[in-house]
Amino acid sequence: MSATAERRDGYKWVALANTTAAVFMSQLDGSIILIALPAIFVGIHLDPLQPQNIGLLLWMIMGYRLVQAVLVVTVGRLGDLFGRVRIYNAGFAVFTLASVALSFDPFRGVDGAMWLILWRFPQAFGGSMLQANSAAILTDAFPAEQRGFALGTNQVAGLAGMFIGLVAGGVLSTLDWRAVFWINVPVGIYGTVWAYLKLRETGTRPQTRQRIDWWGNVTFALGLSLLLIASTYGIQPYHGQTMGWTNPWVLAGLIGGIVLLALFLAIESRVRAPMVDLGLFRIRAFSAGNLAGLTIALARGGLQFMIVIWLQGIWLPQHGYSFSQTPLWAGIYMLPLTIGFLISGPISGTLSDRLGSRGLATAGAVITGLAFIGLLLLPVNFSFPVFALLLAVLGAATGMFSSPNSSSIMGSVPADQRGVASGMRSTFQNSGTALSISVFFTLVIAGVASSLPAALQSGLLRAGAPHVVAARLAGLPPVASMFGALLGVNPIRHLLAQQHALHFLSPAGRQALTGRAFFPHLISAPFHDGLVVVFATAAALAAVAAVASFLRGSPNPPSQGAPA
Repeated sequence: MSATAERRDGYKWVALANTTAAVFMSQLDGSIILIALPAIFVGIHLDPLQPQNIGLLLWMIMGYRLVQAVLVVTVGRLGDLFGRVRIYNAGFAVFTLASVALSFDPFRGVDGAMWLILWRFPQAFGGSMLQANSAAILTDAFPAEQRGFALGTNQVAGLAGMFIGLVAGGVLSTLDWRAVFWINVPVGIYGTVWAYLKLRETGTRPQTRQRIDWWGNVTFALGLSLLLIASTYGIQPYHGQTMGWTNPWVLAGLIGGIVLLALFLAIESRVRAPMVDLGLFRIRAFSAGNLAGLTIALARGGLQFMIVIWLQGIWLPQHGYSFSQTPLWAGIYMLPLTIGFLISGPISGTLSDRLGSRGLATAGAVITGLAFIGLLLLPVNFSFPVFALLLAVLGAATGMFSSPNSSSIMGSVPADQRGVASGMRSTFQNSGTALSISVFFTLVIAGVASSLPAALQSGLLRAGAPHVVAARLAGLPPVASMFGALLGVNPIRHLLAQQHALHFLSPAGRQALTGRAFFPHLISAPFHDGLVVVFATAAALAAVAAVASFLRGSPNPPSQGAPA
């Protein structure tokens, strides 16, 4: 079918609607569980702050994104070889089936948590099939002059899913914790049937039969997995230490991951049909765009976690919200971020079709850095209108960067490489997000650990807690308090109850320690010190992204990115 006929029958709009719904749903599931975790752990009767359960909590949060980061390149390449629509359609079905299994968790306790963690893996696998091939399907379907709008809409849908998931998780978990998985089922069934009936192959595939690069796939998957898993365990306590970066297994994972990725590069430079054509990185728009995307993901990937802890652990309790209410309200108070990029993303994508990607993406990275500096200057007990304005600016800057950057990357590669190019783009984004969470948590926990134990012990003693209890609680890893705030739990009440110490306290002391004021006041100063380092680091990374974006060069000739 000719490009004119494709446009006439409206296929491109069907492709845009279906892939946008799929990407939104896939990214929604990366964050919806974050706010729903308190209800999930109550539902499966598991205490998430027991030291032995912190690993389960981390895998609940991080496992989905780790799997997506590792697999998107592989499934993108499979789309190039066997058909992008075919792989995409299979992804919709796998994602939906996994969502059904998640909603019927038959176990309780650790077994219930393991059921959810393990079934999140195939759900993430299905999501990666959707994510990797959606951008390639749109690049095939849309003409060059509309590609920025299409990819911008798709990209913004994914980012919107990440942040709308925070609100959706809070609302749905108040009904039933299983509802956070049920919500996918009708959408997934309808989307799967719709995709199988309406989507068709319009892209270019290799003219000759090509073998799958098994060694490249294995070394890439294992290498990236080791790096991301090691970074996840690095923020867990280890043998009495605040974090686990000195754990021999963590060090082995980091070193082994780097070695395997170096081996992957060596393999790809020698095999006849590589998983990733390293020649793509000689295309300046492709390499500079992915470098900019990676550094922006590192800059803002851990943002939602830091802001959620800031809101739930400090600001909301100080403004009259009980800890149990904070998960839902944290999502609501972050809506300016979502609104900002929902408005900016499609507009920036359309403008990039007319003006080119470099200027818009570079400006978006610069404004992102300035927004981080603004957040850095805020006091812990901020004025919400100023905070909301900074979030809205940050969201708008994210849309201004993401849409043109995606359009530039996808339009710069040959038509038969669009699946793997989309996978590489998603891998840089997802890997940057996962690493950002680990790095930001490390910076904040390091700052908190330097002052929290002494302040906690003296505060407990002043309120009448026994010396042995105060010393024991002060010696617990600060990560437990951080996760407590993240889960909408009053960490002090929870820890005192664990130690059976509440009955030692006078009524006044019990009220002081377990109320809304003690923990936020205790953690404000050390947490703000960590935030300053985090936001300064994020601003520096945004500056690197701006330079990389500017160096992508002038727009490609239209013929280079024309639809297949």
